[in-house]
Amino acid sequence: ILAVMEFSFIGGSMGSVVGEKISKAIIKAEEEKLPLIIITASGGARMQEGAYSLMQLAKTSSKLARFSKNGGLYIVLLTDPTTGGISASIGMLGDVILSEPNALICFAGPRVIKQTIGQDLPEGFQRSEFLFEKGFIDKIVERKDLKSIIANTISLLQ
Repeated sequence: ILAVMEFSFIGGSMGSVVGEKISKAIIKAEEEKLPLIIITASGGARMQEGAYSLMQLAKTSSKLARFSKNGGLYIVLLTDPTTGGISASIGMLGDVILSEPNALICFAGPRVIKQTIGQDLPEGFQRSEFLFEKGFIDKIVERKDLKSIIANTISLLQ
């Protein structure tokens, strides 16, 4: 089962409809005993929806926890950008976490963090290579190699 976020539509933000669609994908994968792949591209939660948007993060995360507990395989592909609540929830809950090269992956952007802590961040601090180095990402994959890497991963782990 494949769910893909689209950044060109309201920054790929998760609101109530996106949360419901992802929830349905998780449920379908669980019912059919199929692997779940989510491709993220998001600025985070849709703040104009307020609390409804934030509830989607909890809703999808709890469904993913149940999916995992029941033996489901969840692969997530983090694309540029994956930020905000998406990076803090479904983006980091995969059994296997893949990323495109040089993708911006963070909760708060570099400008916000710099304003908050009052100092410069390390070079590449919020890029996929840094997160791979620190163990948050399992593999960085070029787009041309995604099909074979995902197929091999499913074959090995399913």
